[in-house]
Parts: sequence; C-alpha cells; structure tokens
Amino acid sequence: MRYKVFVEYLHLLKEIEIMKKHNFSSGPAILPLPVFEQAAEAVRDFNGMGLSILEISHRSPEFTAVMEEAKVLVRDLLKVPEGYAILFLQGGASSQFFMTAMNLLDQDATAGYIDTGSWSTKAIKEAEAFGTVRTLASSKPEHFTYIPKEYTIPTDLSYLHITTNNTIYGTQFKELPETEVPMVGDMSSEIFSKPVDVSRFDLIYAGAQKNLGPAGATLVIVREEALSKVKRHIPTMLDYRTHIKKDSAFNTPPVFPIYVSMLTLRWIKANGGIAAMQQKNAAKAELIYREIDRNPLFRGTVTDLVDRSTMNATFILADDKKDLNDEFLKLCKAANCSGVKGHRSVGGFRASMYNAMEIESVQALVQVMQSFERKFG
Repeated sequence: MRYKVFVEYLHLLKEIEIMKKHNFSSGPAILPLPVFEQAAEAVRDFNGMGLSILEISHRSPEFTAVMEEAKVLVRDLLKVPEGYAILFLQGGASSQFFMTAMNLLDQDATAGYIDTGSWSTKAIKEAEAFGTVRTLASSKPEHFTYIPKEYTIPTDLSYLHITTNNTIYGTQFKELPETEVPMVGDMSSEIFSKPVDVSRFDLIYAGAQKNLGPAGATLVIVREEALSKVKRHIPTMLDYRTHIKKDSAFNTPPVFPIYVSMLTLRWIKANGGIAAMQQKNAAKAELIYREIDRNPLFRGTVTDLVDRSTMNATFILADDKKDLNDEFLKLCKAANCSGVKGHRSVGGFRASMYNAMEIESVQALVQVMQSFERKFG
C-alpha cells in the first residue's frame, strides 16, 4: 500500500515538473491548461457517451454540434460578416498555398504577393502553377528582417496575398496594405491574437497549431462571392464550394483537432475575447523586447523595430558571444524554458508567445537572459 502511494506521489511530482515547463515552441504550440484537461477527459469519455472523441462518428449529432459551435465562435470572435463561409479543412496551411490560387486565380489573370519569409516564398511557388504571379515587394535580399512598405499594388490583380506574421523571422504586418484589391491572408501564427477586419479579405487561412488547436486542422474563412470565377476544372476535394456545401464534412474531418479548437475558442471568449488577448500579448512582447534591447549580450534580428512580431520574438547573441549559443540554451533548459532555439534555417533564438502563454513564462526567460549576462557579460 505504501509503495502504491509512493508511486502515485512520484507521478504527481512528474506532472508538476511538466506543468512548470515554459513552452516557447513555435508550433505545435502551447494551449490553455483547461483545454488540455477537457480534451484529455473527452479522449476517455466524450460528454458521457461512453465513447472517446477519437471514435465517435463525424456525422453524429454530438460532433455536428461541436463543428457548429466552433464556426459560431469563429464568427463571433472575429466579427466575420455575412457572406463568408467558415471551414475546417485538412492539409495544413501549406495546402492553402495552392488551393487559394486554384480557386481564385484564373490562368489568364494575375495575383500579387508580398514576400516576407519562407512561407510566403512557398506560397508564391505554388501559385505560379495556376496563373501569373507578381512579387510586388520582397525583403529577401536583407534576409527577411523587415516588412516591405514602399511598393505599388496594381488595381487589376485577382488578389493580393500577404503572410501577416512571419514565424521564422519574427516580423509582422502591424497595418494592412492600403488597397482596394481583395486580399488573401495567411494568418497561421497570429490568428485570434488581435482584431482583424475580415471584410478586407476574400480569404483567410490559418493552420491550427499556433493559437487555435493541435496540428491537423486548418481554418479557412472565405467570401463565397469570390468563388466560381475561375474557368479551370477544380478537383472535388480541392474546391472550397465542396466543403461549404458539406459543412466541412465532405470526407472525415480531423475530429479531435476541431474539438480542441472549439475548446480553445471557448477559452478565448471566456477570457475577454480578442481584445483581451491583444492586451495580454502586447504586455508579453513589451517585456521580452525590452530585455533584448537592454541586454548587451543579445541583439534582435528585426531591423525595423515597428515590424517586430508580437507572437514570435527572434534574437541572437552579440557578435563577440556567438560561440556561447549552447551555453545560453543550457541555461534555458535548466530554467525549464523549452523551444527557445531558433528555426534551423536561421539559427539564433526565438520566443513564441501565443495566446495561452502567461506573462510569468516570459519573465522566466528574461531572468535566464539576465543570468546569462551576469555569467558571461
């Protein structure tokens, strides 16, 4: 009996240790603790059905209610106007790189793209298979360290595509481009973190695994009038109209990611909605950037400070300390700060601070940076 109690105590300690991790991963990313708890219970028994959420029919009344609530919450939180369809699809944001062009860009038409990072570069490549693509501006020559601002947007474009937040490079559109051209926005890493004027867009897409839910679901918000304009044949599974008609259930949807996304949307609404998330995120960003600018051992990578991302703060060591990267990461690990290492394509460090992250976690990372300064400064 004592041994059993001891084992349970060890398990409890392990759970406490896990809970103390400060997860700065860019994605799959941190989600609210209440969401984890409710999702875990649903895996065991969903709504008292005696069945797991993982095994119920996607056409059952119980899951249909989940899908409907998720869509209602999206519409409510983002103030989505009438005339827009809300979809939960598969294939990640990467599939939207070609689906957007396939559905919106005719072969004799032109789309404009602003190239601000790896994901917009990939979107451009995919779109070129369906029509003419013009890169109107790019910060690639300067390693994507800023958001381009001086460029002309032709009025005859089918759409203008922007990646609103650049997870790898830590830049963010703080203001939308001024244009009458309909826009397409990849909002994967900032969706639900701040208000957005959906009416400015023909289509918005976002992979769930940042601010919304686990990997496997992709949110699409599309103006229905923007569809049915291309002359090409669109494969049934890749036609947005298919998924609109079938309420995102043309085939078996990603049931569990949609359910967890619904729980996260509930949590956002219960905690003050988008305005509260924006205020909370601004405080976290201000804290980390203040330390980056104050600490002589670190340097931010974004060259135009107005473009610094609220979601993903990217920074490196000062030039004379670059051989100490591993030492800094060791200190992060010792302080239970996880996921601080920068993207493999750029190196350095990255602190992803999505909605669910509490400011105490950012304070923990700031303390690590200050400890590093005392030790190596």
